[in-house]
Amino acid sequence: MKKDILKKVSLAAVIMLSCTEISMAENTAPQPASEVANTNKVTMDIVKLIDMAGRQRMLSQRIAKDYMYAGKKIAASKATKQLKKSLEEMKTAHKILVESINDPEIKNLLAFVKMSSEDFEATSKEPFNTDNAQLILDLSESMLEGSQYVVTSLKGIANVKASKIVDMSGRQRMLAQRIAKYYIAYQAGIKDKNTVDQMNAAVKLFGESHEALMKNENNTPEINRKLNKIDRLWKIVYKFYLNIEKGGLPLIVFNTTDDITKKMNEITALYVELYK
Repeated sequence: MKKDILKKVSLAAVIMLSCTEISMAENTAPQPASEVANTNKVTMDIVKLIDMAGRQRMLSQRIAKDYMYAGKKIAASKATKQLKKSLEEMKTAHKILVESINDPEIKNLLAFVKMSSEDFEATSKEPFNTDNAQLILDLSESMLEGSQYVVTSLKGIANVKASKIVDMSGRQRMLAQRIAKYYIAYQAGIKDKNTVDQMNAAVKLFGESHEALMKNENNTPEINRKLNKIDRLWKIVYKFYLNIEKGGLPLIVFNTTDDITKKMNEITALYVELYK
């Protein structure tokens, strides 16, 4: 008998979760149609939670990126507005995750994420300097690790291909923002080997994951069209990202990674719908 993972959630919630708690039991005997429907509903609810927790990963990177862009007075107005909106979205999503998950281990991790997010928010409101930039960079890594743990735990519960595809697609949003974060971090004075290595690793993983998504046999024509648009852009801009030590293109990096994030958010939503 697996643990109940979903609590009752209001129908007004953003992710429209089920209002009924359902146990996911392993049974070798054929399931009645009603039980199959209930199992499918639980799986779908978890897939939606994976999408939401996955978006938290992206927000952790975007907030740090926006702090440094605003601090360096590059796309400052847009970065400041985006930072404020991202903080609000992160808090709203965290509340829904806490109310929707009843697994003790995940809830404990979410409690840690909340404490980290409070430090994260406080630091993001401090005046920009290199020390604060390094601190917010470190906090964004803790937030990312915590959110990734939630995603991985939920994937283990769902244990279906849908959760893997939604996770991979959602992770692309995070990687795009991570690329911009490390690019501007280097320009902001954090010029160590780790900054360059993390940038290169993010570019590599994005490229590999993009190829895997394009080969997914269940893609709809609409998903393929959107992936192809990203493919055309990616083949041009990824070289700019790898020139992190040369710098000189912060606005291009800011705008193109935001564009990719937006497109990947649309694609991830389509994958969620596809696996209903």
